[in-house]
Amino acid sequence: MIELTAQQLEAVAFRPGVPPTLIDPHTRTTYVLIRKDLYEQLLSGDYDDSPWTAEERDMLAWDAGKHAGWEEMDEYDEV
Repeated sequence: MIELTAQQLEAVAFRPGVPPTLIDPHTRTTYVLIRKDLYEQLLSGDYDDSPWTAEERDMLAWDAGKHAGWEEMDEYDEV
C-alpha cells in the first residue's frame, strides 16, 4: 500500500467528489485515484460497461436536448 503525501492529500481534499488524476512521470500514463469502496463497487457486478442500446442513446439525446432548451422549440418540429 502507498500512503499519500501531504500534497496528494491536499489535492484530494481540494475538490471533494472529483477524483484526482495522477501521471506517471516515466511513462506519462494517466491514472485516476478513486476510493476503495467505489473500486469494489465497479468490480462487484453492479457496474454495467456493456455498449449502450439504441434506447439508452435516445434517452441520453432527449435528456441533452432538454438541457439545451430544445423542448421549448416546438415550432421547429413542424417544418
